[in-house]
Formats: sequence, C-alpha cells, structure tokens
Amino acid sequence: MAEHFSQHYEIYVRVSLSAFLGFIIGWDRQSKSKPAGLKTYMYVCVASALITLVSIYSAGRFSSLFEHTMMDPMRLAAQIVSGLGFLGAGVILKDGLQVKGLTSAAMILFVGGVGIGIGAGFYALVIFAVALCMALARIANLIERHMVKRAKLLSDSAHSDMHELAE
Repeated sequence: MAEHFSQHYEIYVRVSLSAFLGFIIGWDRQSKSKPAGLKTYMYVCVASALITLVSIYSAGRFSSLFEHTMMDPMRLAAQIVSGLGFLGAGVILKDGLQVKGLTSAAMILFVGGVGIGIGAGFYALVIFAVALCMALARIANLIERHMVKRAKLLSDSAHSDMHELAE
C-alpha cells in the first residue's frame, strides 16, 4: 500500500485538494445561508475530480490491451454524469423558499464517481475518496449543528429583548 501511495501520490493530492476546496466553497455558501452548503459542494467537487481522474487513467490503462484501440478519456464520464444529473434533479424539492435534496443530489453524483472508479479498478483511490468525504461530512455536520444552535440563541435573545421592550 505504501508503495502504491508513493507511486501515485499526485492523484491522492488531487482528490484531497478537491475535497478541501469544495468544503471551503461550501462553507462560504453555508455562511451566506445559501441552499447548497458544506457537504453539497464537497461531494460535487470530489465526484468531479474522481470521475476525471478515472477517465484519464482508464484511457492509458485500457487502450493498450487491444491493438488499434482508440479511447477518448472523457467520453465515458460525460455520458454517466449527464444521466446522474437527471437522477439528481429528481431528488431536489422546492417548498416555498426552502430547497431540499441538494446534498442527496450531490451524493448521487458522488456515488456515480465511486461506481465508475470501482468499475475501472481504481479501488484504493475510490476507498480513499469515500473515507475522506465521509470524515469531512461528519465535520460539516458538527459545524452545521453549531451554526443552528448559534442562530437559535441569537433568535431567542432578540425575542427576549422585544418582550422586555413591550413591557
């Protein structure tokens, strides 16, 4: 495993960087009370990186198996991602001003990337991406809970102030 990581460290750096950047972008969106937040952006970013990496490395790995084989490394991912987009859109619901299902849609895209990776034999990369996303999703849950508690405290404080002014 250590030898594999040392030979392919760059792909793990790419997945890690995509998770970190997606997380930071999601944090920014979350702080602005946008419907898609920490986990949604992290999942979409990692899924996109994962699908891209698998497509690129698959072309190199599988084009040499048969003579005169020509492969477009982005063709497979483009077709699957299009289908996943329609599937993800089906779980997004709008109720008045509230939007639900965005993280579920992002996770559908992510799971598609996981499936492509496993199907192409990129076991270690996919396991790493899943473990990384699950750990960061747990951190995102803690941050989201903290933000909800903070908003409730601020709301309760404002309500108490209004009540005192009315008396």
